[in-house]
Amino acid sequence: MPETPDNDMLAAMRACIQRVSEARVVVEGQTTGQIAVGLLVLLGVCESDTDDDLRWLVKKIANLRIFADDQGKMNRSLIEVDGAMLVVSQFTLYGDCRKGRRPSFIAAAPPEKAERVYEQFVEQVRQQGIPVETGRFRADMKVTLTNDGPVTLWIDSEEMAR
Repeated sequence: MPETPDNDMLAAMRACIQRVSEARVVVEGQTTGQIAVGLLVLLGVCESDTDDDLRWLVKKIANLRIFADDQGKMNRSLIEVDGAMLVVSQFTLYGDCRKGRRPSFIAAAPPEKAERVYEQFVEQVRQQGIPVETGRFRADMKVTLTNDGPVTLWIDSEEMAR
């Protein structure tokens, strides 16, 4: 992947995934999305992300075996447990805190691209048969959740086999 200005780290579509027993997002006092059992996905988009990054990340998350089977082992996917997904845009996943005290967000995609990719991500998850709830792009959101396990994973699309 190409380097981003002032940032020698590889950039890729990024997701922080939390297995939840419940989660919701509120904007201006109104609930915009709420799920029971499923995944809360905080999604970050960078300038160099491609359609391949998008497709790979959707399939990876939808099929991760991180839910308990009958023996209590993480062996079932979100699809297998009929779970839902709450997707929240999160440009701060690209916060570079290496210099100074104020994070730099230069690696994050511009809002127009980020919103388009975010909406495509949500649509592709729905095409997998997964119920999806969302936050509101570019809004000040309040996210509450009950992390189940806790299970929290970080996935970058740079991890895909190219």
